[in-house]
Amino acid sequence: MPFAPTSPPPRRVLPLIVLAQFGGTSLWFAPNAVMPAWQRDFGLPPEALGWLSAAVQAGFVLGTLVFSLLALADRLPARRVFVTCALAGAACQVATLFVPAGPHALLHLLLLRVLTGFLLAGIYPVGMKIVAQWHPQGIGPALGWLVGALVLGTAAPHLLRGLGASGDWPPVLVGVALLATCSAALMAWAVGDPPLSLALRAAPPRAKLGWRQLAANPALRASAGGYFGHMLENYSFWVLVPLIVAPRLDGAAAAYAAFGAIAAGGLGCVLGGRWVARGGRPSTGRSARVAAAMLACSGCCAIVSPWALAAPDAIFALWLGLWGFSVAGDSPQFSALNAHHAPPAQVGQVLTAINGIGFSLSILSIEISTRLATQMPLAWVLPGLALGPMLGLLGMRTLLSRSG
Repeated sequence: MPFAPTSPPPRRVLPLIVLAQFGGTSLWFAPNAVMPAWQRDFGLPPEALGWLSAAVQAGFVLGTLVFSLLALADRLPARRVFVTCALAGAACQVATLFVPAGPHALLHLLLLRVLTGFLLAGIYPVGMKIVAQWHPQGIGPALGWLVGALVLGTAAPHLLRGLGASGDWPPVLVGVALLATCSAALMAWAVGDPPLSLALRAAPPRAKLGWRQLAANPALRASAGGYFGHMLENYSFWVLVPLIVAPRLDGAAAAYAAFGAIAAGGLGCVLGGRWVARGGRPSTGRSARVAAAMLACSGCCAIVSPWALAAPDAIFALWLGLWGFSVAGDSPQFSALNAHHAPPAQVGQVLTAINGIGFSLSILSIEISTRLATQMPLAWVLPGLALGPMLGLLGMRTLLSRSG
């Protein structure tokens, strides 16, 4: 039974949606946690890490475009879309268990990763829509938790690998499939329906997306520029984390270290959101400053990586944790800034377009960085990731000057 639309949502709703997002987004980079085992069992080349990582990103871009063009999350109940995509994503992980080794194994794996990315477009963005249905006054305070759930979900396969510690990859993918199934169950039976008046409200007519008008919006151009710089770095860092820890650790220890480095970004998302909302009211100026600080911090971590890679263990761990904390900590702020500066009648379309461009840039960055990592030492590759934060900071100059 939906609650009265004038009353605040039950306290249980946001934590349950966050848990569902965590389980659903564990599908994102599951193969990265078991890539050495896949290369051994399927005979994959070293470049497969980049190809499979980029494949899920490409599937996500395609999915967001299809979901947006068909307005699936508006035409159908958002919870049903989430549940269907989470269950189908779990099935993709199980299907991987039946991929035969041989010359066509890589093609089968690539297709499954593209399909998984496509289905993630019905999990992560749709989860945000569900939160918006429960919080019609705005999801700003919840953004840090939602993006934090994405970060933790991305890190979860590394934790599962560490808990197994056997070197076999099937248990990890089965665990990811179970997490996605649990996320579907939470969304289906525990979250409940949003306010009736909001759920039945007709969607406003879709305004034509005027690219010239958007390009002429300096604030939106600045926030999008910062986001694009963030995307050039973030996912490439996540993909390279197992390679960063491999020279020092192996087995369960390496898996736990990779989990900790990526999961630190979830803490960055939550703490960044708390700082922006201090005083009880979020501020776009504080959002811009937090995003810029995170970009600057992660960029510095990339620049000093040649020294950090050779540093004592304690300094290495501090550097890797700080990089993980800051590389994702700006993501909720850019989402909030892009939504705030977009024309009110075009927020959904603008965010879809900006996210599509951002994830397309991440494909390029992943492919370049992983290919270089197979040809030269990481100490030469990682500083190049600083290009993203540098371009992001340059792009958001207008926002920073406005925020003082």
